[in-house]
Amino acid sequence: MTDTVVARSAKLGDSCLQNIPRLLSKEEIRNFSEIDSVKFTAAAVLEFGLVAAAVWMSETWWNPLTYALAVIVIGSRINGLGALMHDAAHYRGYANRQLNDFVGEILALPTSTSMAGYRNSHFAHHRELNSENDPDWQRNLGLKEYEFPAPRTSVLMRTLQYLLGLKTVTAVTGFHKNKDTRDIAVAVARARLFFFAALLVSSIVLGFWKFILLYWIVPLMTVFLAIRYIRSVAEHYAVEHENVLNESRTVVAPFWERWLIAPWGLNYHIEHHLFPGVPCFRLAELHRLLMTRDPYPQIAHVTYGYFSGLLWDCASVRHIEIETAASTL
Repeated sequence: MTDTVVARSAKLGDSCLQNIPRLLSKEEIRNFSEIDSVKFTAAAVLEFGLVAAAVWMSETWWNPLTYALAVIVIGSRINGLGALMHDAAHYRGYANRQLNDFVGEILALPTSTSMAGYRNSHFAHHRELNSENDPDWQRNLGLKEYEFPAPRTSVLMRTLQYLLGLKTVTAVTGFHKNKDTRDIAVAVARARLFFFAALLVSSIVLGFWKFILLYWIVPLMTVFLAIRYIRSVAEHYAVEHENVLNESRTVVAPFWERWLIAPWGLNYHIEHHLFPGVPCFRLAELHRLLMTRDPYPQIAHVTYGYFSGLLWDCASVRHIEIETAASTL
């Protein structure tokens, strides 16, 4: 791990190497890309506040039901913090990049990853979308849970496996074994090591290790990983893969699904790949505008709902019929 290597990786940028149709003017891109640090800070405070409220609720009215609800809330809010970290990875949190990266690393801690390492891997994903050089695509290559089409019951069972923690080792090691993810500045690596070591020692000495286990490790290894699986499928699988407008999927979903699975604009994934400099708070507005700009509405893969449209996409009869016809030739 060297600062030089990390700096060189960051300089490669997050622009897709594929041809992108001209959908916005330079002035529109500039307007949409303006950073709103006040909203970003408020969103981060809200997410940490919801985690604290879930812990308080569970401890105040302790029973299996309130604890299960707390696990769902905390796991989903770790996902929300990861979404904000994702914005910081694209330098969309604060105009001051040192502050942006400092806050980004704090937001990344509950997810167990490093924002700097995530940035390396994620920028490569943006540049080499769904190709042999895309680390996200390669990491899932050959895994049964990422093979589509698949019956809806199979997709639900796969999600349940993540939810029950049965896929924890595969999910965690799969992400962290990526060399780009590990290639972070020495100062960042040491700070993270110090934080986790201090947390472990103090939790044992002061006796709050059960809180760490119940309200971080369990939600992280169950609900968070299940949500991450749903999101990864929604973002890049069971789509046409013909061009940059349908290499990804945008999911238009009700508020409760977005709050649980794709907060802070994560559901507008096509828009994000087209214009990664647009902060999460403007992606919904950007989507509405692009729906009026040809050829976006004709080509873009837009799905309605995670628990309805996405499941139908994953088990697409059209795809199954195509594969069946091909196998009989």
